[in-house]
Amino acid sequence: MHLTATGDYALRAVAEIAAAAPKHIKAERIARVQGIPLKFVENILTTLKHAGIVNAMRGPSGGYWLARPADDITLADIIRAVEGPLANVRGTRPERLKYGGAASSLSDVWIAVRVNLRGVLEAVTIDHLVKGKLPAPVSQLTHRAGARRPH
Repeated sequence: MHLTATGDYALRAVAEIAAAAPKHIKAERIARVQGIPLKFVENILTTLKHAGIVNAMRGPSGGYWLARPADDITLADIIRAVEGPLANVRGTRPERLKYGGAASSLSDVWIAVRVNLRGVLEAVTIDHLVKGKLPAPVSQLTHRAGARRPH
């Protein structure tokens, strides 16, 4: 999985918004606390607003807040809102790929990868993230032998 800066920043921004609840939080504060360029945060928040993940209000008492409860917003929801589908190959969904010869089962591999990505990203909510308590099955994955080994 390759997560762009936009996806990473979006997850971090929504976590800050959830942590500020029930108060609203300004984009400037999110940018400062997370070390993200303000213009980037503003663009991401606009995208998340259109996706129904955050709400916004202008003015001195304005800011951003979650459009749904934090335990109803998954990491997958946020990534899909700013990045598109969780898994694709050259812009094509795995189930639409057809390979021949020795690579004929490769599309099944990509489908399995997507299933596993969903298994984690759809299980973890913003509430889990903010509380620092991941669901047990996800937490257990981080403790497997070799889990922190790069590549």
